[in-house]
Amino acid sequence: MPDYIGRYRIVKKLGEGGMGVVYAAEDERLTRPVAIKTLHEAKADELARKRLWREARAAAAVNHPNICQIYEIGEEGGGLFLAMELLEGQSLARILEQGTLSVADATQMTLGVLSALEALHQRDISHRDLKPSNIFRTAHGVKLLDFGLACPAQPAVAGSELQTETALTAAGILAGTPQYMSPEQLQGSPADTRSDIFAVGAVLFEMLAGRRAFLGRSVAEVFHAILYEQPPALAGSAAISAVDRVIHRALAKKPADRYPTAQVMAQELRMALLISDSGVPARARPMTRLIVLPFRILRPDAETDFLAFSLPDAITNSLSALESLMVRSSVVASRFAERVVDLKAVAAETEVDIVLTGTLLRAGDQIRVSTQLVEAPGGTMIWSHTAQSPLADIFQLQDDLVRRIVESVSPSLSAREQRMLQHDVPSTARAYEYFLRANQLSQHRGDWKVARDLYLRCVEEDPEYAPAWARLGRCYRVIGKFGDNPEENLERAEVAFQRALTLNSDLPLAHNLYAQLEAERGRAQEAMTRLLRRARSRPNDPELFAGLVHSCRYCGLLEASVAAHHQARRLDPNVRTSVMHTYFALGDYQAAIDAARGADDYLCALALAATSRGDEALAASREWNHEGSLPITRLFGSALTALLEGKKEECVRIGDSIIPHFADPEGLFYITRQFAYFGEIARSTAVLGRVVRQGFYSLTAFARDPWLDPLRGDPEFARILHLAESRYHQAQAAFLEAGGDALLGAGRA
Repeated sequence: MPDYIGRYRIVKKLGEGGMGVVYAAEDERLTRPVAIKTLHEAKADELARKRLWREARAAAAVNHPNICQIYEIGEEGGGLFLAMELLEGQSLARILEQGTLSVADATQMTLGVLSALEALHQRDISHRDLKPSNIFRTAHGVKLLDFGLACPAQPAVAGSELQTETALTAAGILAGTPQYMSPEQLQGSPADTRSDIFAVGAVLFEMLAGRRAFLGRSVAEVFHAILYEQPPALAGSAAISAVDRVIHRALAKKPADRYPTAQVMAQELRMALLISDSGVPARARPMTRLIVLPFRILRPDAETDFLAFSLPDAITNSLSALESLMVRSSVVASRFAERVVDLKAVAAETEVDIVLTGTLLRAGDQIRVSTQLVEAPGGTMIWSHTAQSPLADIFQLQDDLVRRIVESVSPSLSAREQRMLQHDVPSTARAYEYFLRANQLSQHRGDWKVARDLYLRCVEEDPEYAPAWARLGRCYRVIGKFGDNPEENLERAEVAFQRALTLNSDLPLAHNLYAQLEAERGRAQEAMTRLLRRARSRPNDPELFAGLVHSCRYCGLLEASVAAHHQARRLDPNVRTSVMHTYFALGDYQAAIDAARGADDYLCALALAATSRGDEALAASREWNHEGSLPITRLFGSALTALLEGKKEECVRIGDSIIPHFADPEGLFYITRQFAYFGEIARSTAVLGRVVRQGFYSLTAFARDPWLDPLRGDPEFARILHLAESRYHQAQAAFLEAGGDALLGAGRA
């Protein structure tokens, strides 16, 4: 160890890395402690020297309390050295060796890093090598250091100084630490300050989860994870889930989907911390993501084949009550019903860690179920189990499988979770059989009435079985909305949902299904605030956020509706939401088309028409109006087809026939647009007034929709807009009071 480097007296060696050594030293001229960074003689080539100069220039360009201060760059014996601020404390890498951080500590450190980055980015400097070892916690706050890879953020221009800087990491040299690099850095695409935002998200995840965001046994596997995979959601409390939402926006694969600046990300983190958690502050934990695939039938049997879907569906619903698991929906699982199980494909398409597979075989009055719980995508067996029981004991078989899964992947349940597992046990085997058979049938539009009748037989057999009441409510709702006798069926749906919630006030299935009915019956604000309150205790329920997509849109809170969609998809990338209608209301027609294709041909046709793609719109409208559609949906399709074909009288006639038999105000808004398109002002304002009074007041859509232009000089239209604006502001105030801005990061139109 040298006695002096330049005028600095060396006190001790602080550390040594691949490129050089760092010493503690004293500046005898100014009598202050400093750190001296030197290069190994063998590493002191021209590239290393240029990087050290770049580090000095980048750090010296910004004077900020969260950036390690550079005092001098000098030369000693032909080698370069940096004299910089001597930091007392620990690197984040060393801190993480001791365990995870609390939400408060992790967020506070991240805010310091973001403050430093904001200062750098304002000078158009990108750090490009943000990682735990380059973040230092001192008694006075966080310090960001090591700017050896920092460079100007804008794209390089041939022959410019920036191109020379960029060349320092070109020619196939990977600049940065792979686990924290953004997709565009790995792919060699132009990278800007948003690559630093990505790295911040990865570091914050690691602080809370105690593991890296992107795992792999090799560099190639890490690269694949960064490019194509998402880290698991973090759970533990509402505040943790709110921070998790911020993390995953920062980790978006496309730079345009991330926070535009460090300042915006910091503000979102501060909003997340406004969510108060009752009790002892929780530590974050990565959610275990699980899917229960449809069981394979070994020998077809008409009496028991329904169990191939219904038994896994029942297991899924039981597990969904647990906050410590994230269970993919049966709708997603059904995609794999006819496919040979390929764990890599399942893991890639559904982003899960654990898969339950099974087979069914009937032997007389017995049913044999063989199941395997395996890790994905590797296929490591967790356990294999075979059970045989009488058909009358099928619930006990399901209950046993649920408990085995819980013991394997989530052994420590809260008292609430224990109660949820013990709740809603059917009183008879016959009631449970009716329930399982109805669940299978309720997935298909043509079988809704048959499913309704089976649910009715179930609740007659067991009037205390809350899940059956909730599913019955859903059947009444969809039959009333798309079938016949709307008022009668919707009222019956109301009664069924209320019965379910009376029996079990915490049943997620009932809350999420009921929200659809509430919005369509003029109580969207009530549904929205109830779901926001539930989001505090169940922030990892994708169906809950799907319900918020719907209710926020009815309230005119379109930004919040889109944010709820993103959160639902963060939790389950395949969850169904109605976000295509939100995009349409915002006037983002291409996003509406992308979201609607294959899911809602009617909305797709509307959006295509709005982008002057008439032939495509007509084809989509005719597809919607196919022979198998329900009567009311055929009428909607026929009216739109007539409009696109220029048949005014037919379009207006069909629209008039829909209005008395359709209660959903959002659907009536689409009829309003068609009337306005043909200049039917009186008809249009009459229906639009009903739309707003019945609870759909999407002010942004009313204000910007070009098909409504013929109404804009009409006094009645002005009065309707005023009413919609009043109701919108009421809903916005309720949203903010319920903490929606912190939970979703949005609260405007």
